[in-house]
Amino acid sequence: MRITTGVAKGRKIQSVDDPGTRPITEKVKQALFNILSDDVRDSLWLDLFGGTGSVGLEALSRGAKGVTFTDTSLPAVKAMQANLRTLGFEQSSRVLKQDAFKFLEAHPIARFNFIYVAPPQYKGLWLQALGAIDNHPEWLAEGGCVICQIDPREFGDMELHHLERTDERKYGKTMLVFFDLK
Repeated sequence: MRITTGVAKGRKIQSVDDPGTRPITEKVKQALFNILSDDVRDSLWLDLFGGTGSVGLEALSRGAKGVTFTDTSLPAVKAMQANLRTLGFEQSSRVLKQDAFKFLEAHPIARFNFIYVAPPQYKGLWLQALGAIDNHPEWLAEGGCVICQIDPREFGDMELHHLERTDERKYGKTMLVFFDLK
């Protein structure tokens, strides 16, 4: 895996040898950041279920102001910390070994422009995370966006009070679903 664009373009990042971690493909990551375009610069990100940290690292490489990563897996946390150190992004990020749902129940530490949700598949965790964010919309800055990375077979609608689905894109076995504040 590598960073595709920005100040760290072409730099390799550590992967995580953990069956619960499913890294985003370069094709999907490139498509995501093409969609977001210039909105990434100076933005704040929350990368839930961070895994390798690939999405947050890409955001930092493209000029994001900061990224907070969460994951419960110690190998994932160590990989993210190593990747941040290798790429020189330690000062603009934090890695928390914490359950995403407990994190979202707490008082927000910031209002994020983007919240990226990419949990282990086929467990309904993306819907649970989306529901938690919908219940606490103060996690999002005005104009903020939640992006869920799922397998298309997992997709299903849910009743939301503060978020609305605004876009969805399929790339083979990966689907990106975008939700904005109403």
